[in-house]
Amino acid sequence: MINSTEFAQRLQKIMELYQLTASAFAESVGVQRSAISHILSGRNKPSLDFVLKILEAYPDVELYWLLNGKGPGPVKESNEETADLFNSSTTPQPPVNKESYDSEDKITHSTPNGNSRKILKVVVFYDDHTFEEISK
Repeated sequence: MINSTEFAQRLQKIMELYQLTASAFAESVGVQRSAISHILSGRNKPSLDFVLKILEAYPDVELYWLLNGKGPGPVKESNEETADLFNSSTTPQPPVNKESYDSEDKITHSTPNGNSRKILKVVVFYDDHTFEEISK
């Protein structure tokens, strides 16, 4: 029999390891967000289907560890290459002339075609899969 409290703690460890919120974890596994919430709070016990979806989405998670807490837990490999949208380039870039960026007096403020445009909203995305909207 699965101890729901301990299972919830192991589920929390998986989410922390992959730096996922409950919502992002639910999406990655393919279940409702409420299912994660109910299991973490102890309201519901995990179903077989739920456990199988976790194992399918996260193959490094061992079934025996997930159910009983015995055996090796999941370990995120440090040599794992992850795509970083901001640090990788898909096309070769020409070398940058550093001198052109060092001079502040070359910076001018202009509006193309004389149109005055204003920023209405800025959206900031964080690495924990959350975002913040800043509106004027």
